[in-house]
Amino acid sequence: MKKKVLSTILSIAMVAAMLMGCTTESPASSDSGDEGGEGKSGGKKIGITIQNYENAYWAGVMSKLDKILKDEGYEATIVGCEENSGKQIEQIENFITSGCDLIMVHPNDADAVEEVCGRAMKEGIKVMCWDNPMENTTANWVLDNTELGKEIGKTAAAFINEKYTADNKAEVCVIGKPDTQVLLERQNGIEAGLKENCKDNYEIVATIDGVVNNEVQSKAETVLQAHPDCKVWVGVGAGAMIGSNTALLAKYGGEGKIPEDCGVITTDVTSEQLDALQSGKTAVRAIVGFEGSNTDTAQACFEMFKRILDGEKFEGDAKNVYRPLSEINMDNIEEIQSGM
Repeated sequence: MKKKVLSTILSIAMVAAMLMGCTTESPASSDSGDEGGEGKSGGKKIGITIQNYENAYWAGVMSKLDKILKDEGYEATIVGCEENSGKQIEQIENFITSGCDLIMVHPNDADAVEEVCGRAMKEGIKVMCWDNPMENTTANWVLDNTELGKEIGKTAAAFINEKYTADNKAEVCVIGKPDTQVLLERQNGIEAGLKENCKDNYEIVATIDGVVNNEVQSKAETVLQAHPDCKVWVGVGAGAMIGSNTALLAKYGGEGKIPEDCGVITTDVTSEQLDALQSGKTAVRAIVGFEGSNTDTAQACFEMFKRILDGEKFEGDAKNVYRPLSEINMDNIEEIQSGM
């Protein structure tokens, strides 16, 4: 009887060992036996934490990035911190504990995550920041947000100068996010760009904050009640564009009924923004973009990951890798749409 019991226990142990082997096998493995699959250099573990997954721009880019990483044989975990720095710190700590090779952080508050990113680096983990020139990172993939804001303001000024005069000033609403440093820089740049390029033919009648569509829409509706002639809307991202455009469509009765002197100009690149711009029937008039489509941006981010994981040194001024700006217009919109 004892032999039968012992035999049973050994059998269970062997099965358990086999199961453990299955659960610890790298998800990057393939039938070819290569660590990252034939022709691929993956096999690394990457943790990504972003400000907010409800933001349409981030949702679109992260979906494409997740696919690229998995297609290339990387193990990727992407989470949103819901604009909560405490939660983001916990997410980074979890990435450290799980043994990530690279952590990418899009910080809700860069200062708040400096210490935990420093801990990650002490553990030998590479750290990349998207948006902020942080200290405790391997490299920062950043925009010059003041210049981006100025470009948005300059683009909006061209629209204002075409439609308005000093005797008939445009009423403008600026949509920012002052509690996020890079978006505050962008907002300040927008206001500077308007001031530098307009011809004394506008007035900022309202300033609201928000990056999520429905949040901006609700606040825009309140602005329109107080300032029914507010027709020019400039903002720091996709949520600013989609939310304010939705409010304006409701005010004027839908697509094709927007006055010619009513316009929304922001940055980011989402399918909804591009559809609105391409239709010519909404308040969306211009978009100041980055690499191009969601796929273009995700691919550019992936190339940064590879450079970091391959051991490239980012020292001194080279630690901040600046992203290019690009104009989205009717000449290139179809190409960009195809990559969304």
